[in-house]
Formats: sequence, structure tokens, C-alpha cells
Amino acid sequence: MRTWGRVPATPENSTGNNVQFVIDGEFPNGYVWVEVTTDENGFNDAVWLTTLAQVLQLGLNESPMFGNYGIPAQQSVFSQIFPDYYVTLMQQKFSIYFLALLLAKLPDTTPRYKLSVTTNPGAILQNPVPI
Repeated sequence: MRTWGRVPATPENSTGNNVQFVIDGEFPNGYVWVEVTTDENGFNDAVWLTTLAQVLQLGLNESPMFGNYGIPAQQSVFSQIFPDYYVTLMQQKFSIYFLALLLAKLPDTTPRYKLSVTTNPGAILQNPVPI
């Protein structure tokens, strides 16, 4: 299984099998696309985590193939209502791929969520995710 994710462009990321467009030695937007695949032990956690990160950046109905994925981020900014419902839906859709997945709203005035993931091999990842 594989997916593609964007990472900040650095000299270390500019080699290998990365898909990138180099214009006069510069990376557009400062990012390059890298392939994320199943690890050597057969776990797809990195693939699904990358996909979840991309889905949380999608607008609702933005994907031509998966219209029910994404969150209404722009509408949330205009209406000043956090996209908690849609974040919960994405949590439910992706929780089947991990031992545990929790997206909890942080007590900020900005829509930020804490992502806590327990991967199938047992690693625990936690990080606030700005949406």
C-alpha cells in the first residue's frame, strides 16, 4: 500500500524516489512529495497517518473520488464554529486502522486538535494539529 505526502524541502529530501518539480534549483512552495509505503514488517500505520493528515487538510467535497472526506475549514472560519463534528467523523473513519486514535480539541481560541495515535506496533504519537 502507498500514498504520497508533502514534506519541507531540504537537501536530504531532494534525493531518492521523491516526486518533485525543481525550477532553477528551487522547490516551489518549499515542499516536495515523498512516497509513503508499507513498512518492512507489513504495517500500514505511516500510510494511514499520512492519509489522515491529508484528509484533515481537504475541504469538504473537495476530493473527486472521496467526497465525504475532509472538513469545512473555510466555512468554519466564516461562521466561527469549530469543525468538531467533521473532525469526529474523520476520527471514526480512520480509527479502524490503529490500535487507538484520538483527536481532542485543545482549549484555544483557534481550532487546534491534539492527535494521539497508538500504532499497531505499539508506538504512541502525540502532537497538536492545527486545522
